Amino acid sequence: MDLNLTGRHALVCGASEGIGRAAAHELALLGADVTVLARRADALQAVADALPRAQPQQRHGFLVADVSATEAMREAVAALAARAPVHILVNNSAGPAGGPAFEAEPSAFLEAFQRHLIANQVLVQAVLPGMRAARWGRIVNVVSTSVKEPIAGLGVSNTVRGAVAGWAKTLSRELGGDGITVNNVLPGYTETARVEQIVRERSRATGKSTEDVLAGMRASVPAGRFAKPEETGGVIAFLCSPAAGYVNGVSLAVDGGRMNSI
Repeated sequence: MDLNLTGRHALVCGASEGIGRAAAHELALLGADVTVLARRADALQAVADALPRAQPQQRHGFLVADVSATEAMREAVAALAARAPVHILVNNSAGPAGGPAFEAEPSAFLEAFQRHLIANQVLVQAVLPGMRAARWGRIVNVVSTSVKEPIAGLGVSNTVRGAVAGWAKTLSRELGGDGITVNNVLPGYTETARVEQIVRERSRATGKSTEDVLAGMRASVPAGRFAKPEETGGVIAFLCSPAAGYVNGVSLAVDGGRMNSI
C-alpha cells in the first residue's frame, strides 16, 4: 500500500491540540512536510517542534492565523503557498457552542458559517493553485457525525456541518479532474476538549453529573469507549495518501459504530 507522502506539503488547521494535532503527527510520519495553523504561537511552536521526521529532509513549521479573520488568514496562507505550494489541506476548527437551534441568535449561525464554511472556502482558494499545478491534491474536512444524524442540543453545529458537507461534495466533483480529492471525516466521541465541552453542556441541561453523562455517552458506542485523537488522525492521513487517490466525495464516520444509519 502506497502511503508515502514524501515531498508533499500539508497545511493542518486547528492543530494546536486534539484531532488537528494528531493529524499533523500522522501526516509527518508518512513523510509530509507539515505546517500547523492555529491562533497561539507558543502552542504551535511546541507542536511543530514535536512532529516526527520520517525523512531527513522533512521541514515542519507553523502559521499563526484566526479562521474568523478570513482576509488576514487568506493573505497569510497565500504567502505560505507562494513559498511552498500546499498539496494537502486539513480543514479543522472548534465547533460552535451547544443549545437548541430555536434558541440560537442569528449571529450565532453567522459566526459558525464564518468559522467553518467561509474559512474553508478561503483556505481552499488560497492553496488551490499549487494543487492544480501539481495535478495532485488532498482536501480533508473534519466535520461531525451530525452530517448524517443531527445531534440533540447542537442546533447551530448541526446546521453548519450539513452546509460544509454539501460544499465539500460539490467541490469533489468540480476538482476531481485535476487530481484533487475532497473528503470529510466525521469524528464520533473523541478524547478532546470539544467532547469535554459537550459533556459540561449536557450536564447543565439535564442536571446529571458529568460522570453520568459520560457513562451514557460511552454506553451508546458499541466499542464502549471514546476514540483517541490519533485514531481519527490516522484516518485523515490515509485519505491524504496516494493509496486513497480514488476515494473522493465521501463523508467517513470514525465513531466506533455509534450511528444507527448506514
